[in-house]
Order: sequence, then structure tokens, then C-alpha cells
Amino acid sequence: MPATGPDFISLQTRGLAASQAFYQHYLGLVRSQTGPPHAVVFETKPIAFALRDLVPGTDLDSVPQPGIGAAIWLHATDVQAIHDALAADGHTIVSAPVDGPFGRTFTFADPDGYHVTLHDRG
Repeated sequence: MPATGPDFISLQTRGLAASQAFYQHYLGLVRSQTGPPHAVVFETKPIAFALRDLVPGTDLDSVPQPGIGAAIWLHATDVQAIHDALAADGHTIVSAPVDGPFGRTFTFADPDGYHVTLHDRG
């Protein structure tokens, strides 16, 4: 039977509580009541998005950018406001907001250095 498509995205974090707070504060994500104790699963649609403790043997400090080569895009309803809040608080903006085929779009680095792109066109 063939795969039917992406169903779950999870990022390993150096500090689960700090990463959870970042995504809740800046992106407004809400924690789901489901999920294992070593992870935070958010109520995102259509694909579940989660943060988890590091898997044994994973050293995020040994790479210049975790997740390099993978593109993580999340839909948001007010991309510019999220950008402005991140920039005002000194978080790394990888690419400034632009308007394009996916609407207002920009990329930031999260607390672990993952590059995450937000866009507002559904």
C-alpha cells in the first residue's frame, strides 16, 4: 500500500519547556491534551505539529543549523504581526516578509535554530 502523504511533523529540542513557550507565545499554538510525556503536541490542522525531547544520540550543538535541507512551513492568519513581535524581541529573522504566491511570507529561526516559514494564504 502506498504512503498517502505527510501526517505528523516533530522537531527535537534542546529545551522542551522553552520551545513550547516560544511557539505558544509567538505563534499562538495551543497544546493538545494528547501526546507522550517527552513531547508537546499542538492542535494544528491539517497535520499535527509537535516538539519533543532529543532522541538519544542526537546532538543539535554539533550542526550549524538543525533540519538543514528540510522546509517547515506553517500557515498563520497574521504573519506580519508575528514577524514584528519576533523582530522586536530580537529573534532571528532569516528572510524578511514578502508578498508572493503563498501570501505574506517570512522565515525565522526558532530557539533551536530550525528555520520555519510562515505564510498566510490557505
